[in-house]
Amino acid sequence: MPNPVLNDKAFREASGAGWAAPDSATQYRAGITDGPSSPMASAGRMTMSGTMTATGVLFALLLAASVFGWNAVKTGTGFPAWILGAILGGFVLSMVLRFKPKMAMVIAPIYALIEGLVVGGISKVYNEAYNGIVFQAVGATLGVFAIMLTLFATRIIKVTDRMRRVVGAATGGLMLFYLVSIVLHLFKVDVPLINSASGFGILFSVLAAGLAAWHLTLDFDNIEKWTKAGSPKYMEWYAGFGLMVTVVWLYLELLRLLSKLNRR
Repeated sequence: MPNPVLNDKAFREASGAGWAAPDSATQYRAGITDGPSSPMASAGRMTMSGTMTATGVLFALLLAASVFGWNAVKTGTGFPAWILGAILGGFVLSMVLRFKPKMAMVIAPIYALIEGLVVGGISKVYNEAYNGIVFQAVGATLGVFAIMLTLFATRIIKVTDRMRRVVGAATGGLMLFYLVSIVLHLFKVDVPLINSASGFGILFSVLAAGLAAWHLTLDFDNIEKWTKAGSPKYMEWYAGFGLMVTVVWLYLELLRLLSKLNRR
């Protein structure tokens, strides 16, 4: 599922920056200070180390829950109904967190556990159909993440306002497409483009995975920018949650892409 959380508007609203906050990385300028801030002054602010810690905790919870999700799927039964229920529950939580970011330290871990169950269950079904595909997808996800982080850190990729608009519009369009396909599926109508192993089906998955990968740079930029801006401490969990959503999205897109390639 495309990431509705770590976009610039959502991040600005969640941090309580208001209308006067910078709209992009190009508009950000460090504020004027009277010197180094004291530990007391910075204790309630978002930091990079705090964000990394929160993100690490969320991924640890997700991985632990994925083991349970994997074991909960019985061999040969296909996708169980509870996966759809968990997906809907996770979506509701993500929307609550979108508008109640101060609850991130509570909601984000719960979401990570639900998401872990979903990822574990889906992975089990795919691995039964294509043995070893999960390890390939995990490896590909880690590789893409490392590449995009390196490209961002070295400023080979620079996040601009235009990039934000293009990626944001494409993400919104993809989210709408997936939601429509889910509704149609409830009425026994399938959208071949999503699961088809045809040339167009593979191209669709390549573009979707590419969009998720590109979205990582926006996530990195938002985290860096709002850390420098001294956002509230709870934004560490909010940022970790958003980054986790993107990584899971990327993993699932790569998993679907690999399954299509295995059917060729």
